[in-house]
Amino acid sequence: MSNIVDPLVARIGGRIRAERDRRRWTLSALAEESGVSRAMIHRIERGESSPTAVVLGKLSAAFELSVATLLDPDEEPGTGADRVRRAGTASRWHDPETGYERRQLSGPGFPAEVAEVRLPAGARVPYPAAAFAFHRQLIWVIEGRLTFHEGDTVHELEAGDTVELGPPSACVFANATDTECRYAVVLVRGEGP
Repeated sequence: MSNIVDPLVARIGGRIRAERDRRRWTLSALAEESGVSRAMIHRIERGESSPTAVVLGKLSAAFELSVATLLDPDEEPGTGADRVRRAGTASRWHDPETGYERRQLSGPGFPAEVAEVRLPAGARVPYPAAAFAFHRQLIWVIEGRLTFHEGDTVHELEAGDTVELGPPSACVFANATDTECRYAVVLVRGEGP
């Protein structure tokens, strides 16, 4: 077993710990709020385990924060040239379970969160309804095909299609094809449907 800690995994763990501390929640309290085991939260906070997309969705819902906030924490809005985010330096996170990759495109000072997602062939990523309760979101398929389950409604989306999420419901992002799907998630901060 390697003692090398991935800096992004450590930063995510630090953010989760800081949010838990800010609320004065114990590990058990966060486990109860999120449905994520106490042991898993402890490993994530220590940088020993990278959370999956499902776990991040549950933790973000418990904290009433977006997934992007947990992935790209504590950056200050830039001015001038600092506002430019080069493709090679943008924060990228990989789900160790599905291979899902998320790249944050907008910074914390921008009024909307914009992320690019690459969903591998055959991947399926569920999020609880609570992950969508405090935001308005739009999904825009850039390449490939996305089967998006919004509660009981299934949207078959192709390149160029968009869907604006309605009232909070459990959602599943699924790629039933044999090629990668690339889509953008646009989230308006602080507004619910």
